[in-house]
Amino acid sequence: MALPSDSVGLVTPETARFDSITLQSGARLGEFELVYETYGALNGARSNAVLICHALSGNHHAAGYHTERDKRPGWWDVCIGPGKPIDTNRFFVVSLNNLGGCDGSTGPRSTDAATGEPYGPTFPTVTVKDWVLAQTMLADELGINAFAAVVGGSLGGMQAMQWAIDFPERIRHALLIACASKLSAQNIAFNEIARQAILTDPDFRGGHYVKAGVNPNRGLMLARMLGHVTYLSDDSMGNKFGRELKSGDIGSGHGVEFQVESYLHHQGQVFARTFDANTYLLMTRALDYFDPARDYGDDLVRALSGARCRFLVVSFSTDWRFAPERSEEIVDALVAAGKDVVSARIEATQGHDSFLLNVPRYLNVLSTYLRGVAEECGQG
Repeated sequence: MALPSDSVGLVTPETARFDSITLQSGARLGEFELVYETYGALNGARSNAVLICHALSGNHHAAGYHTERDKRPGWWDVCIGPGKPIDTNRFFVVSLNNLGGCDGSTGPRSTDAATGEPYGPTFPTVTVKDWVLAQTMLADELGINAFAAVVGGSLGGMQAMQWAIDFPERIRHALLIACASKLSAQNIAFNEIARQAILTDPDFRGGHYVKAGVNPNRGLMLARMLGHVTYLSDDSMGNKFGRELKSGDIGSGHGVEFQVESYLHHQGQVFARTFDANTYLLMTRALDYFDPARDYGDDLVRALSGARCRFLVVSFSTDWRFAPERSEEIVDALVAAGKDVVSARIEATQGHDSFLLNVPRYLNVLSTYLRGVAEECGQG
């Protein structure tokens, strides 16, 4: 097929290899790999690099196509490419699959050199701080001393915030989209229900399902179905599906399946085939544990006081999983800490998933902000 003119085109993932990393827990992980993609060109001053941090089920493939037969581009193609908000005519964009992932980077499905078997449930606990540390190691490998911007939505936005706290000298702008400084009790509860769906699947086998030659498909499907409902708004689900039937007759009560049920079943089944259960547990726990203020006497202002970068904070009106109020808490803390921050609350009907979609005002906000970042890099 002919690729769109505003696409980064065909891309090939690359792999960086590292000797070891010491994690926040104190555990030391030996040799590990990070899979990543890059789009655009690094300028002579190496000042125009932008890091993309992925959310729960994301990976390194953020834009473009792996083959001309691909039916869909990378997960954030709406934002990344020539002339798009993250403009690859101006920026060198780096997107990776985080440590512990299941799309090529070292994770639970990887072989543990000490045993010759998959890590499975023995893969060490990984936190947002660990991901950021691993990302700095990748930046070193690529010769990037500082990122012009670190950008992420949801769990990705939490990583961008952690960058500003842990490596203030290596980031000039942090774009925090549809995220929070810590999860609410309700969010933690949703994650725990999803985890229990996986843990109680008979095929989970205590996390050793790969060795057993099975997969907890039902648990993964239920976890994804639950998560997907929370990422959408009531209006968006109503507009997309309403009470339309896929099959059957309500009058007789036989073989009834609503369109929304069929959609969720399909999404869950695809997810169960493509995502690793131990990785899902690892990622959701990293979400639950994220709370940068904890190391600063539970004071978010203190946690952010050492940041040197500028901030853009974006929320969406119908996002009830990461409500606008959570973004306002971040903005208030940044203002109290004397930081340079721009914020925008976008009216959108699509709920939490809005950050992945073509919402015109949202894309305009990103484009306007990032044009200023490009000009600072001499890429205006």
